[in-house]
Amino acid sequence: MNLPNKLTLGRVIAVPFFIALFLTGHHYWSAVLFIAASATDALDGHLARKNGLVTNFGKIMDPLADKILVISALVLLVQTGDVAGWMVIVILAREFTVSGLRTVAAADGLVIAAGMTGKIKTVLQMIAVPLLLLDNWPFIYLGNIPADRMMLWACVIMTIVSGIEYVVRNRSVFARGGI
Repeated sequence: MNLPNKLTLGRVIAVPFFIALFLTGHHYWSAVLFIAASATDALDGHLARKNGLVTNFGKIMDPLADKILVISALVLLVQTGDVAGWMVIVILAREFTVSGLRTVAAADGLVIAAGMTGKIKTVLQMIAVPLLLLDNWPFIYLGNIPADRMMLWACVIMTIVSGIEYVVRNRSVFARGGI
């Protein structure tokens, strides 16, 4: 297994530790771990492209690892009342739709890599979650700009945009899948 794929798996392995930190009230350390895990997303992609290590495993597992990390955090934030449940439902609906599309494509031997709007959505999520975990720090001291809320709304909007883009861009996959 190459280094980029190991970093992707490391992101998945970090999730139970992130959850444990969060549930034991260590939100600062859970945010630190979330940020570190998120950083591996950029690093694994960079290393894979730079060194010619792009694999089908990485194309599938990298976005899945992101989903596991982000959805875990968002569900925990719903539990604490920091994120509205409907927002997570919108995000989950998009993720299931894209994953279903990828599954249908894979049955035909196709791999649908992440598109730019999907990558932007992921980056927005990986910025919003730590802001939410840290109660809008440092913006609470900068005129209390609601950066956490603004980023959360940007995530939901980009989730919808990227979901529509995936479906439209890959509508031929639905036709091949008998849908």
